Amino acid sequence: MTAGSSTNLERAKLRFIEDLKEAGITARSVLEAIKKVPREAFMPPAFKAASYENRALPIGEGQTISQPYIVALMTHALDVQPAHKVLEIGTGSGYQAAILCKLARRVYSIERFSSLAAGADKLLATLNITNFVGKVGDGSVGWPEQAPFDRIIVTAASPKVPQPLLEQLKVGGLLVIPIGPQEGEQRLMRYYKRNDGTIGEYFLGNVRFVPLVGKEGLKPDAKSA
Repeated sequence: MTAGSSTNLERAKLRFIEDLKEAGITARSVLEAIKKVPREAFMPPAFKAASYENRALPIGEGQTISQPYIVALMTHALDVQPAHKVLEIGTGSGYQAAILCKLARRVYSIERFSSLAAGADKLLATLNITNFVGKVGDGSVGWPEQAPFDRIIVTAASPKVPQPLLEQLKVGGLLVIPIGPQEGEQRLMRYYKRNDGTIGEYFLGNVRFVPLVGKEGLKPDAKSA
């Protein structure tokens, strides 16, 4: 990357941070985490110049890196604290995980595609992010061996909330997930586990995500590989 393009990206990032503030993303910790993580490092070479444009972009395997505003919105809604243990479903490029790692004690992440998981592991290590643990598997069933979690974030849309994720969420914990059909708009939801075990919910907005494929999501045979 040339010095000029690097400067342009830095300017684009600063403009993007200001746009986030105007859009209501005001938590200083979230904004600082976004500032510290170079989104361009997670982009395919052909799209690096578009790193801070507010659009989802392809990363291979039919998957995308989410719009940076949606990443910020989900992170803000998750309200991650320094002592928290976080589960992420859908590692993808590793960008969301990198931001979470700036906020949490430890982040566990599950990715369905081994190629994406390997790429994210390598990139996060290159960025000296050491509080990340990833694996390849079915994210819809969570990571019971590491449960419970203070926070869970799902970066793929499910027809319903996977029950295993609710079970692996601590009392007082938050789960952020897009709910809806494979095609068309979905509802980005935040779920809160009350002291009596019941679940409260809050609607964050309409979104479009790739589907959550797995035992508790979209069945693998319902979607071509």
